[in-house]
Amino acid sequence: MNKLFGKTKHIHFIGIGGIGMSGMAELLYNHNFIITGSDIFESERVKHLNKIGIKTYIGHNKRNLYNCDLVVYSSAIDRNKNPEIEESEKLNIPIIRRAELLGEMIKIKKISLAVSGTHGKTTTSSMIGNILFTADLEPTVITGGIVNKFNSNNISGDGDIIVVEADEFDKSFLSLTPTYASVNNLELEHLDIYKDIDDLKINFIKFANSVPFYGNICLGIDSKHIRDILPEINKNYKTFGIKNNADIMAKNIKYNNSNSLFEVWINQKKEFNIELKVPGLHNIYNALSAIAICLDINVKYDYIVKGLEQFCGVKRRFEIKYTNINNKNIMLIDDYAHHPSEILSTIEAAKTGWPNRKIISIFQPHLFSRTKDFYKDFSKSLNSSDINILSPIFASREKPIKNISSSIITKELKKIGHNKTYSCNNFEDISNLVIKHVNENDIILVMGAGDIYKSIDTIYKNLTYE
Repeated sequence: MNKLFGKTKHIHFIGIGGIGMSGMAELLYNHNFIITGSDIFESERVKHLNKIGIKTYIGHNKRNLYNCDLVVYSSAIDRNKNPEIEESEKLNIPIIRRAELLGEMIKIKKISLAVSGTHGKTTTSSMIGNILFTADLEPTVITGGIVNKFNSNNISGDGDIIVVEADEFDKSFLSLTPTYASVNNLELEHLDIYKDIDDLKINFIKFANSVPFYGNICLGIDSKHIRDILPEINKNYKTFGIKNNADIMAKNIKYNNSNSLFEVWINQKKEFNIELKVPGLHNIYNALSAIAICLDINVKYDYIVKGLEQFCGVKRRFEIKYTNINNKNIMLIDDYAHHPSEILSTIEAAKTGWPNRKIISIFQPHLFSRTKDFYKDFSKSLNSSDINILSPIFASREKPIKNISSSIITKELKKIGHNKTYSCNNFEDISNLVIKHVNENDIILVMGAGDIYKSIDTIYKNLTYE
């Protein structure tokens, strides 16, 4: 890898605490690069990087730059208002986006696999990594989440394959030209970047057509918008799905708590059975995507079956934190869901895996703009939950928008007839509402891409002391 980057030895990451940035930084550090970075907050990822020896700074300051050969910044950073970027420009230090660096990093291996789509990128890429490790192919993997089996978001292998996520935010996936890729699904998202669904489709078409003529693109054909773009795909492709006569299909699906069982049919012929240890229809789709892309590189069926059956999930993706609180069979689950479809998938996973149990959903909206654009869709998804508790919006990179708060979701839910929906101002209020409404055998879902996971310890502590 060092040969690929030539004389570049010291790389500085602005926004190093992000899940994607931290994985890349750690991977390069393990390849003997000098890595430094800065972030606004001392997150768990920042603490981890400090622990392994990477120097990080809290706060962005031009003094953080010292003898750097390259500066990398995340999509969350405003390039026009960052003091470290301004200083880099003065010092003529090359500056690139995270996606551009990832595009360079995938060139270190002969074969690159990229997972795209609105949902499921992290889980699918983690499943692929698990399969490839089972097959002793020693892949390099960079994901947007902490894979439970490896307790890391990056793995540096000696094999010829690298697996990455292709994120459509900020159109960053167009910086990648993978050998093989998948598009799990396609839904309207990131309206701060894309004008409308047609604009999003155009960019996914560009990504799909970026694979070489000898590569392949795997497409989740049950997604309506993917079916719409099929005529525009001019590279080799195969399809996967459950409903639409795909090349690779899941049939005879059954659920049992965390387990999802199904048959895999390839070209209308049953080939093998899979028993996933993660719940929900959405994870079956993720597995089909992983199967499709692994078949492209000729991984044998036995390794695919074993790799998927040994897959034990990703942190904050339907992560069961507690199963029997106070000996009352109360479950507490942490999930990263922050799009209306993801919210619904998480609730449905709980319902299909553990039928006839009451669902209490705790949801933290992520971004004011997303809440404004999708509050009605959030309400429709949360309507499937028995009780809803909404925290204030997690602003992340945004400034507040006038008259936009989580209460507009609450009001919409009540408007459509869901009267057991409550808004709260802090984590202690969340815990108090849970205690007031929880009963034996209930499932508590904590959902959101912000810091809502921090409420889990408070909820658990108060439930055990009630």
